[in-house]
Amino acid sequence: MNANPGTSTHVVVIGGGYAGVMAANRLTLRDGVTVTLVNPRPSFVHRIRLHQLVGGTGEAVVAFRDVLAERVELVVDTATRIDAAGRGVDLAGGGTLSYDYLVYAVGSGSADPRVPGAAEFAYPVGTLEEAERLRPVLDAAPAAAPVLVVGAGPTGIETAAELAEAGRAVTLVCGGVLGPYLHGRGRRSVAARLARLGVTVLDGPGTKVTAVRADAVQLADGRELPAAVTIWTVGFGVPDLAARSGLSTDALGRLVTDETLTSVDDERVIAAGDSAAPSGLPLRMSCQAAMPMGARAADTVLSRIADERPETLGRPFAAQCISLGRADGIFQFANRSDQAVWFKVDGRLGAKLKETVCTGVVKHLADEAEKPGAYALHRGKSGGAARAKQLQGVRDETPATAGRAG
Repeated sequence: MNANPGTSTHVVVIGGGYAGVMAANRLTLRDGVTVTLVNPRPSFVHRIRLHQLVGGTGEAVVAFRDVLAERVELVVDTATRIDAAGRGVDLAGGGTLSYDYLVYAVGSGSADPRVPGAAEFAYPVGTLEEAERLRPVLDAAPAAAPVLVVGAGPTGIETAAELAEAGRAVTLVCGGVLGPYLHGRGRRSVAARLARLGVTVLDGPGTKVTAVRADAVQLADGRELPAAVTIWTVGFGVPDLAARSGLSTDALGRLVTDETLTSVDDERVIAAGDSAAPSGLPLRMSCQAAMPMGARAADTVLSRIADERPETLGRPFAAQCISLGRADGIFQFANRSDQAVWFKVDGRLGAKLKETVCTGVVKHLADEAEKPGAYALHRGKSGGAARAKQLQGVRDETPATAGRAG
């Protein structure tokens, strides 16, 4: 099918997550621009609530009508290939969407587990479908059955806390450090809260999982832990759509762009969110990065349509927030280089801040749908100097690395 009517500029957005919805809404700011959003699901997944879906304490789905602008056409389908030369997107359901500009916002999901047995016996929680698959498994397991959560990033910590607060016997297997991003003070706070919830935390180099079976996991130090249910939260992966389409990607498969989020291969392809790698130096995977990047991607497209020079990335991170059950949480502040600092807010206030973030994310999207251009958090330049320094470090390192490889 051809969704490019008349002489208007047609933009196809692939992916209806935080970055894609923000970009699609913002693109409606300009008259004469038609927007089509391609997403495999008919509803928006509020991904930062998936641990609540698993724990039975909340839902993680929002109707698109509540967050998507009326002018955006939603196509429930999956993109299978991008024909950059022909400016078309092939769909799994058949047919092709033509475009003048493409916003690549396919997001991320659970990484392919390479530990023997993990794919067969462990349950990832990186997507809605995975969380929905895990929920009945937990419901069927006896209340006192041992549950192992593998991975001590935010997803692992939140899942472990949610289940422990519900009365589950939970062991969190870190495979290294608890909360690698956290400052030492924040890490101690999280450890104390998990202990109060009854979570057994196993950290250190010997806690890497080397094998998973239906009823146990094996650790690098030789220990074997019984498990009625093993939940896998180790790392994220991205769809291989860009690589399959012949576009330049980084080692993980993220689309490589410049600092305006424009593909290094094609100025009509712009990326945002977890699936983008600006200058080969991607931002931390999070909704905190995805929404500003979605707004920046839309602004880049609108600038090109207006024959103006697009602006570059410049929004710094402010924090990482983690819920620790319904009554506790931590808001870990960071500097402009996205490194955790000593200052944190935890306890009940931390939980309230986390909930404010969760509700605020949906509100930002809804506000942008109602009034395109309202979102402005991506316009800050206070983190520009820090990113420029990081980029210079990458550029300085690249020739030396190439030389060693040669």
